[in-house]
Amino acid sequence: MLYKYAVNIAKEVNYNNIGTVEFLVDRDDNIFFIEVNPRIQVEHTVTEMVTGIDLVKTQIFVAGNYKLDSQQIKIFGQETIATYGFALQCRLTTEDPGNNFTPDYGTVTTYRSASGMGIRLDAGSIYQGYQVSPFFDSMLVKVSSHGRTLDGATRKMVRALKEFRIRGVETNIHFLQNVIQHPTFKDGKATVNFIQNTPALFKIKLPQDRTSKVVNFLAEVIVNGNSDVKYIDQSKVFRNPKVPKFNALDAHPKGTKDMLTEMGPEKFCAWLMDEKKIHFTDTTMRDAHQSLLATRMRTYDMLRVAESYAKNHPNTFSMEVWGGATFDVCMRFLHESPWTRLRELRKAVPNILFQMLLRGSNGVGYKAYPDNLIEKFVEKSWENGVDIFRIFDSLNWVKAMEPSINYVRNKTGGIAEAAVSYTGDILNVNETKYTLKYYTQLAKDLENAGAHMIAIKDMAGLLKPYAATELVLALKDTVKLPIHLHTHDTSSLQTTTYLKAIEAGVDVVDVALGGLSGLTSQPNFNSVVEMMKGQPREHAFDMPKLNQFSNFWEDTRELYYPFESGLKAGTAEVYSHEIPGGQHSNLRPQATALGLGDRFEEVKTMYAEVNKLFGNLIKVTPSSKVVGDMAIFMVTNDLTTEDVMTRGEEISFPDSVISFFMGDLGQPVGGFPKKLQKIILKNKKPYTNRPNAHLAPTDFDKEFKAFKKKFQKGFTRAIEMEDFLSYTLYPKVFEKAHENYKLYGKLALVQTKHFFYGMKLREETLIELEPGKTVIVRLLSVGIPNELGLRTVFFQVNGENRFVDVLDTSLNLKIESNEKIDSENPNQIGAPLQGSLYKVLVKKGQTIKENDPLFIIEAMKMETTVTSFKAGTVTSVSLKEGSMVKQDDLIVTIE
Repeated sequence: MLYKYAVNIAKEVNYNNIGTVEFLVDRDDNIFFIEVNPRIQVEHTVTEMVTGIDLVKTQIFVAGNYKLDSQQIKIFGQETIATYGFALQCRLTTEDPGNNFTPDYGTVTTYRSASGMGIRLDAGSIYQGYQVSPFFDSMLVKVSSHGRTLDGATRKMVRALKEFRIRGVETNIHFLQNVIQHPTFKDGKATVNFIQNTPALFKIKLPQDRTSKVVNFLAEVIVNGNSDVKYIDQSKVFRNPKVPKFNALDAHPKGTKDMLTEMGPEKFCAWLMDEKKIHFTDTTMRDAHQSLLATRMRTYDMLRVAESYAKNHPNTFSMEVWGGATFDVCMRFLHESPWTRLRELRKAVPNILFQMLLRGSNGVGYKAYPDNLIEKFVEKSWENGVDIFRIFDSLNWVKAMEPSINYVRNKTGGIAEAAVSYTGDILNVNETKYTLKYYTQLAKDLENAGAHMIAIKDMAGLLKPYAATELVLALKDTVKLPIHLHTHDTSSLQTTTYLKAIEAGVDVVDVALGGLSGLTSQPNFNSVVEMMKGQPREHAFDMPKLNQFSNFWEDTRELYYPFESGLKAGTAEVYSHEIPGGQHSNLRPQATALGLGDRFEEVKTMYAEVNKLFGNLIKVTPSSKVVGDMAIFMVTNDLTTEDVMTRGEEISFPDSVISFFMGDLGQPVGGFPKKLQKIILKNKKPYTNRPNAHLAPTDFDKEFKAFKKKFQKGFTRAIEMEDFLSYTLYPKVFEKAHENYKLYGKLALVQTKHFFYGMKLREETLIELEPGKTVIVRLLSVGIPNELGLRTVFFQVNGENRFVDVLDTSLNLKIESNEKIDSENPNQIGAPLQGSLYKVLVKKGQTIKENDPLFIIEAMKMETTVTSFKAGTVTSVSLKEGSMVKQDDLIVTIE
């Protein structure tokens, strides 16, 4: 019937060539005529594939007065025309299905097409480097597939669409895959409302596009450098760190993680107390680099050596790999996910206990958080790989540690190791605040609070050898728990402190592999093992192998030279200023950034004075940060402690200092200096209970739902609860890291040398996207900047040329751009797509009704009219007719 209607229509107007007649047919077989096109339609490839007739050639010959049965056309009768199999066509366009099919335009940076039997491509001028214009058709290529069955043709089409790689512009490829694989479509039951009535078609799993994103990052660093690297030594030659040998096919030997799983926390700790030999925690992957290299160690380098270490040294008690400053630095400077780091290390090291540093009520942040948020954080940390939670409070306040101890006991199968933060000198006869009695009572309180282990957290390295003997003996006499000693070797004396502590019966000591030990880090792992050889508490390690790991980290450390703390040798000054080892490496860069690099000695002296002014505090993050902030503030403003006490009413103190004296970090031993507290707080009234008590619980259901809605779009993996926790602890840091991930993907895959320093001409780098999938990237050239300040960086990626345009920020060019709408302001109306502002239909002061037209955008051969969503008055028109606009450029504001 349709054929008959079509022929009759053509005869009625004496049309004598190929044409296309379009109809709609409803479920009851009622036929509705739409239009006639006296030409080949876009869909003609389908007819050609199932009939074998070249319609374009036929149309040309017919126009030249050749008959269908001529030798040129060879259609000798209706019986000559038959169909073979099934065909379908997909049009690949630069339209974004997730944005109402708005056309996109820009530069095609990568183009790879499909091929194979039964696949036909009809493309225009599409190639790498092609500029998609906003004023022309958005179609890139037509893909047609042919098969003996509809299912066969569909499968071929799916395969072809998956083979395409088009980067630089949005496309509809993944939407098309959803359409042709939907059961309704495959059953031939799709109608004109199929797309409108099937929202599942728009649930598109975004391509990871890992190679393009990493290459874009490399180009950015090549042109503009890594913003975290303040200087580059061009003469620096890096050694190649060698990973100690291991058998990748061998199973991991049994270790302490296996023992904890089998025994549970209580029995495991009882076993530890009965052990004669001394045990070691390796801090190389956390506190060692935090103390020496400003926490900049990347997951890439950790994973290179993790499995080898786990198989060569399974007798290690634990590895400190997480928590403390590593959490936010991962996101802030290294552009990594701290949770991904933990998971990947856990996979590589399933046999040794993992340890983290937890700041009690502060989590891994610098302020108090709702109790249920900390509880969830502890639970998720356990699920992702943490076994030992070293819980401390920056003021040694037991009330602030108790909740976290309970969370570990009740929500995990891990070990709650409560820390006694050490300061002062218990052997000093003039010490009246931090005495031996103070520390033993604190340990007893922590035991009563439910701790599985007690840690002595000597964060500044102040615990002297003979004091260690007295403290460990007293603690062993006071509590029936294992004792774990942590220190920093700032004075170069702490190996001796460990010797005396081991002789006194300490159960575990923290050490770092030789290449990342000493100074503000922990004592040398390798040397302490050698020190104990032949002694009653010797713990044997494979020393040649242990030394190889030290060499690996020594060579790897060279890559991080811009972040070295600057301390060249041990110093007895630490007994005066008491700056924690983990803070020392950050305090100097912080001072330098504020123009105080040549006054760092003054900063250290002022640190000690501020500590005395504040009442002699326990100084560990975040309380140590408060002291450091105040010291830098006072040196910057040339203030003395006397100035603070006499002129404090007119001084605007740092926020961290005000927050501290409000009680936001808890209550210090002996309370706050009342007069100073009054000066700093002005008229504010402090509180004396736990700061967390003032915070409303986190509504996880409601807030996580809103979080996913805000951050899932454009993200190539599912948003997780762990992401929400990162955001809640560090909102601004997470937002920036999230945007960075969308731009550049997983940067932990990039070699450290190229992450920090870029690539040199003709240099190659290998990027392992996943096991068995490695990309070889070679830098070919860097172009001169064009009039917009863009440099074209040419690469060879797996043998194929690729380019990236990067804005050279050193040129300081001012690029004019239109004001963007504020997503939080519903009165602002912007351009829904890129194009030309063809016509503005309103003017300032005009009263409008709901759905009145406001302006028209012209793009991709179509006009889009934007209407008002409400009645009101036009308060401003930001752009003139004819202006080029980008998506979300502000055009009209309505009140």
